[in-house]
Amino acid sequence: MIDVRVGVDAADRELVALLEKRFGYMRAAARIKPTRDAVRDEERKASVINAAVADASARGIPGDVIGDIWERLVEGSIAYEMVEWDRIRD
Repeated sequence: MIDVRVGVDAADRELVALLEKRFGYMRAAARIKPTRDAVRDEERKASVINAAVADASARGIPGDVIGDIWERLVEGSIAYEMVEWDRIRD
């Protein structure tokens, strides 16, 4: 069980590092998008979530759980990007 927990902890650190990279892209998007309204793109949001669910299902992990996680991730990313968009332009 100790080895499993060590592996889980290592995977968690990798996930956080990947999220740091993802949020860096959100900062870049905030610099690029010309208007604050452009930050929220429901079509893109649906596409990202659907792709994650499909990838999860193909890997044999629960798509519904990944869909829930990605919903929160994308909404959090949008909120972060809006804050960044405002910060850059203030």
